[in-house]
Amino acid sequence: MDIYTSDQVIKISKMLSKHLRHKPQALGLTLEPGGWVLVDTLLAAFERKGFVLDWATLEHVVEHNDKQRFSFDPSHSKIRANQGHSVPVDLQLEPVEPPEVLYHGTATDRVQSILSSGLERMSRHHVHLSSEIHTANAVGSRYGKPVILVVAAQNMHQAGYLFYCSSNGVWLSDGVPPLYLSVLSVFRDALE
Repeated sequence: MDIYTSDQVIKISKMLSKHLRHKPQALGLTLEPGGWVLVDTLLAAFERKGFVLDWATLEHVVEHNDKQRFSFDPSHSKIRANQGHSVPVDLQLEPVEPPEVLYHGTATDRVQSILSSGLERMSRHHVHLSSEIHTANAVGSRYGKPVILVVAAQNMHQAGYLFYCSSNGVWLSDGVPPLYLSVLSVFRDALE
């Protein structure tokens, strides 16, 4: 492909997410430790399913994905989804010290439940957090009227909770207890 439309990039990105995060077995793929798959194996699997994806297009999608969901290993022979897996996989992430606060975007109708039970990872490996308010707002907007929750990440860390940061800057935690959550003040009025 010489010209990549945003629709093409989105379509391929969704296919990669499906097969590298949620259903690798549907293409006959097995995720290696770290979530890696050989690029040649991935391209061949897509071709067997009738979807021809070439190396240049794959590279373009990885480089131009707005959320930087995917990455190549240093040799560019393997690819993985950076986070968001619903299948068992060891992403081989090392714990790191988080900033003072992190943010989580959600919809207004979910806030009271989250404030009483905390943030849970649900079907994914981790709760996804952001160091930027605008990113959390964009995530929350996907589910309705957004509300930004503030996570007292440094306090959690000092209490022994672990944090990880994926290669695309998404902060990950096994969960966030209610004690460490508050609503960003500019969004508090929207709840009342």
